Amino acid sequence: MASPGTSAGQQPSGLTGDGDLVARQKRAAAEAAADMIRDGMRVGLGTGSTVAHLLDALAERELSGVRFVATSPASDRAARALGLTVEAFDGADELDLVIDGADQIDPAGWLIKGGGGAHTREKIVAAAGRRFVVIASAEKAVQRLAPPVPLELVDFGVHSTLTALAHARLRARPPEGAPGTAVEQRADPHPAPQAADRVWRSPDGGLIADYLGAVGDLRELSARLSATPGVVEHGLFAPEMVSVILIAGESGVERRRGAKPDA
Repeated sequence: MASPGTSAGQQPSGLTGDGDLVARQKRAAAEAAADMIRDGMRVGLGTGSTVAHLLDALAERELSGVRFVATSPASDRAARALGLTVEAFDGADELDLVIDGADQIDPAGWLIKGGGGAHTREKIVAAAGRRFVVIASAEKAVQRLAPPVPLELVDFGVHSTLTALAHARLRARPPEGAPGTAVEQRADPHPAPQAADRVWRSPDGGLIADYLGAVGDLRELSARLSATPGVVEHGLFAPEMVSVILIAGESGVERRRGAKPDA
């Protein structure tokens, strides 16, 4: 899903014009990825509106013996509702293929993910796949990545973690069915206890925040975020994780190679 404030990962119902175009592009990218799945495969499913199109395309294909691993409760529920076989992920077995969307994609194949707050699970599952395929509509392709970069944080000492990050805000839990928004880091180092109840949480209970500082040297930023105590995971995905990127535009689906071998 898309990060709040930068690119909209979910299109509200009833949109026409550009919204319809984006939806058609998401569907086209999803169908191209669905064609890569064969009977008997074990497939990782990401989270977000583009993946929702993928699930519809998979249900229509009526594949045999395919088992899916979902990265969020929402994807799990949606897949099961369409009759797809979803199983728990214990990490012991390699996945044949992982398919997910992205919030931003740069020309070198770097991604920002995590608008839906599931980037830790998404990164674990992507790393477990022999191939990781990213699907997106045209507006997700950018010349340079820009903030926000989603984060998952540990509750303990969270304001110390935010101080160390310098340019980070906890993300407000969205109303039911609405995308979330980043909220200002409180100046009060001892916020009211109920403040934690208003923060978006990951599927595993971690606090979701957004890094809003400069996004320049991506490897340096990735390393710095990973090295900050209290950060569980961040939403920067390096090109070495990605096998193929499918971007649907006006002229069709563009196929970009990632730095990970496309087995």
